[in-house]
Amino acid sequence: MSEDPRQDVGTVRPTPPGVLVGWGLAGLVGGWLVRPVARRLADSSPVVTWPQVLALFLVAAILAGTAWITWRTVAQRRYLESHQAVNRLVLAKACALVGALVAGGYAGYGVSWLGLEAELAGQRMLRSGLGSLGGLLTCGAALLLERACRVRDGADDA
Repeated sequence: MSEDPRQDVGTVRPTPPGVLVGWGLAGLVGGWLVRPVARRLADSSPVVTWPQVLALFLVAAILAGTAWITWRTVAQRRYLESHQAVNRLVLAKACALVGALVAGGYAGYGVSWLGLEAELAGQRMLRSGLGSLGGLLTCGAALLLERACRVRDGADDA
């Protein structure tokens, strides 16, 4: 056991960009495989609906608002209650990973329709592109929330 008790306390690091890229690539491959697998199993491909796309933008807006409130609270009071900080940090990390996965998934599904003359190919590509954008915004807003939860060095211990 070390003499400094602070050395025994675990630390949480910011989400590395490589992890987000990995999740995005996994989503890209998975999204690209959805169309051929669905055609083989069900003889029809899934339709991307507006509520799916709009839900991603709503989640991104909620995360961005939470990031703003968190940043403002930390800037004014210099701290958050520990349970609030942990809850927001866990939410941010989970949403960053899922946002990257979803962005890649929608991008992969949209790319799988390129060059096809199917009836709804254009609609699926457009909505998939917007879904991918919503996933990227969700990931970005989650990273902002993660950053807002960061403990400042040199903060007063009072």
